[in-house]
Amino acid sequence: MLYNTIWELRQAYLKLGFDEVVNPLFIEEDQIYKQFGPEAPAVLDRCFYLAGLPRPDIGLGLDKIERIENLGVELNEDKIQSLKEVFRGYKKGDVSGDDLVQDMASALEVDDESSLRVLERVFPELKDLKPLSSNTTLRSHMTSGWFITLKSVNQKRPLPVKLFSIDRCFRREQKEDASHLMTYHSASCVWMDDEISLDVGMAVSENLLEHFGFEKFKFLPDEKKSKYYIPNTQTEVYGYHPKLDDWVEVATFGLYSPLALSKYGIDKEVMNLGVGAERIAMILNQEEDIRAMVYRESFGKWSLTDREIVAMLKINEYPVTNEGQALMDEILRVSREHGDDPSPCQYTIWDGEFLGMDLEVKIIEPEEGTKLLGPAAWNQIYVNQGNIVGIPTRNVANIPPEVLGKESDIVNQESAIPTNINYMDGVAAQAAYRIEEMVVKGEKSLKLRTTIARYISDVNVTLNKIGLHYITSTNKVIDVRGPIFCTITCEIKNE
Repeated sequence: MLYNTIWELRQAYLKLGFDEVVNPLFIEEDQIYKQFGPEAPAVLDRCFYLAGLPRPDIGLGLDKIERIENLGVELNEDKIQSLKEVFRGYKKGDVSGDDLVQDMASALEVDDESSLRVLERVFPELKDLKPLSSNTTLRSHMTSGWFITLKSVNQKRPLPVKLFSIDRCFRREQKEDASHLMTYHSASCVWMDDEISLDVGMAVSENLLEHFGFEKFKFLPDEKKSKYYIPNTQTEVYGYHPKLDDWVEVATFGLYSPLALSKYGIDKEVMNLGVGAERIAMILNQEEDIRAMVYRESFGKWSLTDREIVAMLKINEYPVTNEGQALMDEILRVSREHGDDPSPCQYTIWDGEFLGMDLEVKIIEPEEGTKLLGPAAWNQIYVNQGNIVGIPTRNVANIPPEVLGKESDIVNQESAIPTNINYMDGVAAQAAYRIEEMVVKGEKSLKLRTTIARYISDVNVTLNKIGLHYITSTNKVIDVRGPIFCTITCEIKNE
């Protein structure tokens, strides 16, 4: 969602004839004073300062040499001298922290694990180091980078100079909440020319935002009045989007102050426009919490599509041999052919060799006044709006609407996603699997009776843990109820 918006912003700028650049990310403190003057301390309060661990002098006295030897490392004058050179190089910056353990191992002629043990137990001063702040800040707003870039391109490009940059900025917010993050993407542009007016900012704003479907615009003075803009030029852009049926603030633009530009040797006029990529994405997708939009895995509402849930459903016990699969097919064939036959009745499914044994498999219903199979035997399993439901193939009456959604959607299969599994598929697969198991174990007979389904396990279907957790945590429903009344018997015949 966010990166799609960034891509669209990039396309919009390119269509307007802007060239893309990468602005400096690390901004020295004195640059902020150049741009903001007396306001700089307040701006710097919102900035992150970069810090690093100091490179200490690491001594190698007799006590430390003794402690290294006590760890089982043999030392001589050459090794001691090599280790001192490693520490000297580390202090000067010739040896990086990433290479310190390996270089110590080479100097001591030991493996990396032994070198790390020496570093931890003999030189605790490295572990106790505290970071020291520099005067370098992370870019808190794109303007701090634009002045540096404009200084570099001034007198090097023909006018007008039209540049854009879409990149991260970092702001030391008091906390992150539904509308504030400590890092965000600024989609910013500059237009430098001998003369320029606010009309240019208005035109660029309108053309940029029309790309996203905004139809009407209004421009209001921005009360923040940043010092790097000429007074009374800082302007907020509001766009009307028909999808939202509302006016929303989408951008800010203004003309850079000649005083601030002069400190960078720039004698041209510059219009700057800034758009928050996250804000555009939130507006267009009607998101209410920026954290949920950007950090979906951590803050977003968990959602699975019906197709994803379908992929998490499968028949549990399934025959593993070719003969077992052939038996499963026969169970389904006979069941389809005689499922509505009045009872009492019985039909032979298999009579002959199976995995080296002579056996007979039957499907039976001894009770009078019913049918070979119950009315739900051929119910199909669908996923609809996150619910797993068993749907009768011939009768959709009395299905709870809160489970199935609109009945017409289910009947027309426009909303529900089929799993291509019916109850008898699971029953037949389980019967064939259990018969394979019976033969392998050397048992003589088996009777498998499936009565009324209440859970997906009753029809030999399983849902993985992720899908089950999703359904239970989002108050979705698994409803595969229904009478199956299927009895399958198997006996090994006398030889």
